[in-house]
Parts: sequence; structure tokens; C-alpha cells
Amino acid sequence: MPEAADRSKVETVEPESSPASNRRWIILALIFTITVINFIDRQTLSVLAPELMKALHLSNTQYGRIVAALQFGMTSGEFPMGALMDRWGARLGMSLAVGWWSAATGMQVFARTGTQFGLTRFWMGTGECGNYSGGMKTVTRLFRKRERTLAIGIFNSGSMIGSTIALPLIVFLMQHYGFRTAFLVPALAGFLWVPLWWYFYGREPKIPADIAPKISSREMLKLPESWAVMACRFFIGPVMQFYWYWMPSYLVNVRHMSMTQLGFLGLIPFLLGDIGGVAGGWAAGFLQRRGFSILNVRRITMYGSALLCVTSLLVPHMSTVIAALLMIGVAVFADNFLSANMFGAVTDLFTDRQVGRATGLTGVAGGISGLLFPLLTGILVDHFSYTPVFLLLAFMPLIGTISLFVLAKRQYREMDRAVEV
Repeated sequence: MPEAADRSKVETVEPESSPASNRRWIILALIFTITVINFIDRQTLSVLAPELMKALHLSNTQYGRIVAALQFGMTSGEFPMGALMDRWGARLGMSLAVGWWSAATGMQVFARTGTQFGLTRFWMGTGECGNYSGGMKTVTRLFRKRERTLAIGIFNSGSMIGSTIALPLIVFLMQHYGFRTAFLVPALAGFLWVPLWWYFYGREPKIPADIAPKISSREMLKLPESWAVMACRFFIGPVMQFYWYWMPSYLVNVRHMSMTQLGFLGLIPFLLGDIGGVAGGWAAGFLQRRGFSILNVRRITMYGSALLCVTSLLVPHMSTVIAALLMIGVAVFADNFLSANMFGAVTDLFTDRQVGRATGLTGVAGGISGLLFPLLTGILVDHFSYTPVFLLLAFMPLIGTISLFVLAKRQYREMDRAVEV
């Protein structure tokens, strides 16, 4: 990696005592908030899935196609959104992305068929992918290296908070105002967020051109570290997506929970996931402060959490609903812990000028697997059961982690040598 030896020089934040430095925590809170809103958007359809599938007479395979439509939209939009963040900055880029996907979220109110839901979900996906490329861009610019994984863990935990809030919120709205109202609330929240972001983010920080040289998108695709993070997210991404999109249907159809029970007991895995995301970021920072190299920090945190994801194997064999929820919770905790460090690896391997596009590339890889896995899930559930799906979920995180370290081993070792010098 040509720039590996210079990465330690790329520092873009102000001194910690400055007002601008304190403002970065407000900005991080806003990224966390929009991530919460984003995942309420995403979860709305999955929480309503048992009712929608009955009302629209959809099979699991047809529902899988609607889920895949969102992933296809995200796959299509990932790299353009990442390039947008790199070119125009996160202030404008995030504003455009949030406005775009909030409009799509609101349009689901008018959907009357599976095809119409699929089209609006595709539209929504082309914007929602900007959440992570914009968030990663912001964290890389405003936080020091030792703080970045924690910052990523905090804003990424918004995915779990959003999923947690979504269950009781959407069930309440459905039962009291009709299911279509559940699409309006997150859409309105997104539109209200945009002016707050524009005001608090302020002017984009300037990055000295001689410290962070430009690199073309074509050159990025030739870098082994690009393929390392893409392979990693290809296998890790669909795991959490399964729990977002399929867990409500699994708990209602297989574990025979009512919608009211789902609204409360379904919170358990996502609450554990909240803890996992922040814990993953904290653990990385803790190990760095204790003198561990970046390579060893990522190895410990990622291999450890990937092995814990194997608990997914036990879910279909649990005799009670509570036991199944706890096993799902352990797996969600581990996967979110792992995800914080997976995104941290992107900031390890890429400079500020590259991180938006690098995140976009990982999103393309995750989008492709996120497109294929729901289709496979629908087929497996319709023809067999959820058991083979949980088998795949158990080992995909470990495969993704191994892929990262095999493909980017040289880059991490060069980085550690540069720090020692």
C-alpha cells in the first residue's frame, strides 16, 4: 500500500480542548440519531411482515424478494454515495441522502402490492446506504485514530437502538392508527433531522492535499485492502440483516409469539446488540491504550466476537422462546461487536480521501450478499426450515474475519512497522 507509511501523519481533528473538538460529539450524536431513524425505517416492513404477508397473500419467497429489493437499492447506491461523500463532504452528502430516503419511506404509505413495496424499498435503499459512508467520513475527519472505533461503535449502535425502538413503536402505531402510519413517522423524523445536521456540522474541515494524496476509484479497486474489507463485509453484513428482517417472522410463525409479545420480548436481542456495538469500540480503544498493535487489536476483537457468533447454531434447538431469544441476543451482541471493528478496519486501511469510497465498496459487497441471502433464506424456509439458515449465520462472520486478515495481512504489518519507526 503506497500510502501506508504516511497514514500516521494524517490527523485532521482540532486539539481536544477547542470548541470545534467538543462540537464533534454533537455531530456524532446526530449521526447516531439518524442511524436510529434509518433502522426504524428498515425495520418497519419486517415488524409489519406477518400482517402484510397475510393482507397481500405473500409467501416467504415473495417477502424475500421485497427485502432483496432494499438490498439491491443499497448495492446500486453504495459507491455513488461514497464518492459523493468524498467529493462534496458529509455535510451536503448526508443532507441529500437523508432527504432522498425519507421521501421513499413516506411513499410506502401508497404501496398496495408486493411489487410496489419492492420498488419503494429499492428507492429507499439507494439513499440509506449513505448513512454509513457519511458516518465513516465524518468519524475519520473529526476523531483521532485511537477514538475512531469507539465513535464508530457509538453511531453503529444506533442500528440496534433503532431496531429496539421499532418493535414497540411500530406495533403501537399499527394497533392504534393502522399500519400505514408506521411509515410516516420515520419519514417525518428524517426530514426534521436535515436542518439540524446542516446547522451543527458547519464548515467542512480542510485536509492538506500534500498529506492525503488523491487516488482514483480505478486504482482503489486494484488495492488488496479494498478486496479485504469487501470480502469481510460480504460475509458479515447479511448476518445482522437476517435478524433485522426475518427475526419477527421467525418469532411469530415458528415460536408462535403474538404481535404484542413481539413488541416487548423482541427487544431483548437488540438491547444486547446495543451493548455489543459500544463494547466493540471500547475494547479496541482499551487494547490500543495498552500498547497492542493495530493488527493485534483487530485480531483479538474480531476473531473473538466471530467465534461467539457460532451461538446462532443453538437457536432452533432451544426449547423455550426466552432461551431462543437469549441465544439470538448473544449472537447479535457478538455480531455488532464485530461490526464496530470491521468498520474500524476501513479507517485503519484507508485515508480520509478514500474512506467514503472504501465504505461504499464494502457496501456494494454487503449489498450483493444482502441481495442473495434473503432470497436464499426465503427458499430454505419455504422448503426446509430456519435451521439451515442459522447454520449459515453461525459461520459466516468467521469466514469474513479470516478473509480480512488473509488479504490485508501485509498492509497491517506495514502499518505497525511505520508506527514503530
